[in-house]
Amino acid sequence: MATTQKIIVLRFSAMGDVAMVASVLKEFSQQNPSVEIIMVSREAFKPFFDGIENLRFHAIQPKTIHKGISGLYKLFQELNVYKPTAIADIHDNLRSRALSTFFRLSGIKIKRIDKGRAEKKALTRSDNKIFKPLRQTVERYADVFRELGFDIKLSHKLNKAPQAIPVKAESLFGNSRKKIGISPFAQHIYKVYPLEKMEEVIYSLSELGYQLFIFGGGKMEQAIAENWVKAYPNTNNLIGNFNLTEELAIISNLDLMLSMDSSGMHMASLVGVPVVSVWGPTHPYAGFLGYGQLENNCIQIDHPARPNSIYGNKPCLCGVESCMDLINPETIVNKIKEKLNG
Repeated sequence: MATTQKIIVLRFSAMGDVAMVASVLKEFSQQNPSVEIIMVSREAFKPFFDGIENLRFHAIQPKTIHKGISGLYKLFQELNVYKPTAIADIHDNLRSRALSTFFRLSGIKIKRIDKGRAEKKALTRSDNKIFKPLRQTVERYADVFRELGFDIKLSHKLNKAPQAIPVKAESLFGNSRKKIGISPFAQHIYKVYPLEKMEEVIYSLSELGYQLFIFGGGKMEQAIAENWVKAYPNTNNLIGNFNLTEELAIISNLDLMLSMDSSGMHMASLVGVPVVSVWGPTHPYAGFLGYGQLENNCIQIDHPARPNSIYGNKPCLCGVESCMDLINPETIVNKIKEKLNG
């Protein structure tokens, strides 16, 4: 079908948020096949959008050619070549606002995400906390397209579609064991389940005969994962060994993902894999639960101080023991067994 409208979509970071955007654009594309999408984000996140119909990816390079106002004007000139009919700013940061301004001055329609900052502040404050579920972030993304005049109804369902397993990972799938991905790290340390307790979880899952795949991180996390691989049978480290495209293909063939409130959860959601997620100072009520995931699969404690952070960049306020420390490894293992054994 010939495209009649072109929307430029702006979301530059963070990794998990961009993966959530991809989940929304999959459904938007299916429901609006005549609309062409130009997705603007960091080059590293391009694999999230592979396979989405009528979508072109345009990389922003904020540290080099697109740095500063002059760099953003250069990006505007690059994007203006597409002759867009509308701009969907689903980031709402300084860069996206500056870029949107250039388009607005050119007469292009702009709509921007409502992040619900006041509601989120009320959810996380210590005094007079308003503890209630907020609008899901994916619906806030979809609202921007609705304000531009498009129909989009999100299914909030996982769509599992296993991809071809990368050749160098084929040997890991040559058995009948249940396959569990584990994404134990996060950008902010306060969102990470204590590693000694995570090691207890890995020990138990290994003993139960599950095959484990450790995802996510840099050199330091890679070293931790390698130590777990040496200590526990059926455990495999993927950190530093596969690119993002390959990781997504591997995740799509798993039975389950265990993740923090982090990008691992959103990557699994994107390829339709159920997630057991562990939450500390953040909370699913803030709207960042993985697309299509169930709140029933969130591991967390009830405490009047929770949540005290939206992004996990603030320490827990639960007292001597953090809310993460209060989660028993056995609780996580039992939830995984419940999910896999039905």
